[in-house]
Amino acid sequence: MSIDYGSKRTGIAVSDSLQLIANGLTTVETAQLLPFLKSYFEKEAVEKIIIGYPKHLNNEPADIVPEIENFKAALNQNFPTIKTEFYDERFTSKLAFQTMIDSGISQKQRRNKALIDKISATIILQNYMEQIH
Repeated sequence: MSIDYGSKRTGIAVSDSLQLIANGLTTVETAQLLPFLKSYFEKEAVEKIIIGYPKHLNNEPADIVPEIENFKAALNQNFPTIKTEFYDERFTSKLAFQTMIDSGISQKQRRNKALIDKISATIILQNYMEQIH
């Protein structure tokens, strides 16, 4: 599973059982993220959560990083059996937007930030899986 954490909403993606292909799962209001994950984990086995770690071009952490680090700590406390790991997510929003254009998604749909978040989470997970395989 990967998470593209945002202050307002969070994109979530999951992989197939062979961990070869990432698929966008959903976008959740961040305030409802932990309850959503608890419910999801009751139904589905998750081995690891990859959390997007945003950095600026100069390699400095983005302003939201302390919030993301607090979220990772909450995940570790609430779900101690599931491993968590940060993954550099630079450019994923731009890649998500370009993916939407390339796949013919309409201009109106491209304004849907929830869709961008879900695609970003998918890109984070796919890139992570390609890196480890």
